[in-house]
Amino acid sequence: MSVVPHPAGLPARTDPASTTSGPISAVKTRVVSAPYRRPFQISSGISTELVSLLVEVHTADGAIGIGETSPMTAYTGETLAGVTAAIEEHLAPALIGHDPLDRAGAHLVMDSVLRGQHVAKSGLDIALYDLAGRVSGWPVHVLLGGSIRDRVQTTWVVGLGTLDEMAAEAAEYADKGFRHLKVKGGHEPAKDLELVRAVRAVIPADAELCLDANEGYDAATALPYLAKMADAGLSLLEQPLPRWDLAGLVRLRERLDVRLMVDESMHSLHDALEIARRGAADVLNIKILKVGGLHRALQIANVAEAAGLAVKVGSMPELGVATLAAVHLAAAVPGATVAADLVGPLMVHEDPLAPTVFADCDGWIDVPTSPGLGHDV
Repeated sequence: MSVVPHPAGLPARTDPASTTSGPISAVKTRVVSAPYRRPFQISSGISTELVSLLVEVHTADGAIGIGETSPMTAYTGETLAGVTAAIEEHLAPALIGHDPLDRAGAHLVMDSVLRGQHVAKSGLDIALYDLAGRVSGWPVHVLLGGSIRDRVQTTWVVGLGTLDEMAAEAAEYADKGFRHLKVKGGHEPAKDLELVRAVRAVIPADAELCLDANEGYDAATALPYLAKMADAGLSLLEQPLPRWDLAGLVRLRERLDVRLMVDESMHSLHDALEIARRGAADVLNIKILKVGGLHRALQIANVAEAAGLAVKVGSMPELGVATLAAVHLAAAVPGATVAADLVGPLMVHEDPLAPTVFADCDGWIDVPTSPGLGHDV
């Protein structure tokens, strides 16, 4: 295996047998899963197991790309059976014979045969990026424009529990080196204020604290408590209001001395444009699976950059393959200045897809430099 000379600052490119690839000949799927270390609960539901769909794209000349998608039904409302059917019955047949390196064209094809279904489309998109990286010899972040950081900071996400349990978990991971902690809330703003105070008291002063309400509040009731959370040291407030209430988000942003981040309000490039136009957020949480894949995620990041908005690369969460896609995106996007949510492989007992990349995490993930995503599949 030879190494192709490369410009300074870029990883060495593994010399591929060919920089072209035959047409897509087959798409295969299989279910992978891993139990959570403790049940992961948000305001809309609870999960005991992280279940993903692995997506393989094969070409006529033997190239393979591996993708992953995970519906997390409590968050998306989509099911594993529905996502599998969307891929196997609609999207995959439409892509057979398509040039696998034409990722923009692949999205046009997928959109022409099936509206929406971003979670399903993302699994294929990630597989196409992995395939292109393997064929070209480049890591995926190079295909996204390059890497401006060789390590990506990740937050630790604390699911719902008792106040003492959540504060203890935040303190535990702060002691491990995590300097961005996200706690789930959204049921009662008064109790969430107590939670913010309790967590803030047990984490270092230089650690950022985010509260994710997952659409759980209404503006009139929550505003007094949110102001007190800001005074108590909250750094970032994520999706406090229902996804449709952009006007309410604008009002909160005008009244609160804390950065406001949207998640559920943004599922598409058009959503991002409207949020930016109305001034409804300071930060966009770009979840690759939610928006339809890396291709769409990069488009949204460009809108954020043009609007002067910061980016967090988020997570459903997912297992190792899709989380690696998020690592590459966070490495490549200049505006991804808020710690990413790269926690799926860390929240399960053993990640079956990329165990070495995420082992012994101290709040930072090294960006892989091998061809494609850099997984162990």
